[in-house]
Amino acid sequence: MTLNEYQDQALKTSIYPDDMSIIYPLIGLSGEVGELAEKVKKTIRDNNKHFDVLKRAELAIELGDVLWYVAAMASDLGYTLEDVGNINLTKTGDRNERGTLHGSGDYR
Repeated sequence: MTLNEYQDQALKTSIYPDDMSIIYPLIGLSGEVGELAEKVKKTIRDNNKHFDVLKRAELAIELGDVLWYVAAMASDLGYTLEDVGNINLTKTGDRNERGTLHGSGDYR
């Protein structure tokens, strides 16, 4: 499955008001990233930092939720997931070529 095929399938399960485009998936994305972070935190605390098969599977499920919201937000912005991926790879490739992967700021 390509990223765009995933996005097309994911959007078939999209239910939120049209006037909440961009905002709704951003809020959902924030919540899902928080859930992912909580699972990692609890694994560090309760499982001695050991990410066994079960923990990894739980994280993969949360990552799927993150991906769903990324797909929805990209669509609301008028982009495919492949567009977003290509934009990111172009940006990071350029930074790598210029030796600016380290540091901070969007325009380094």
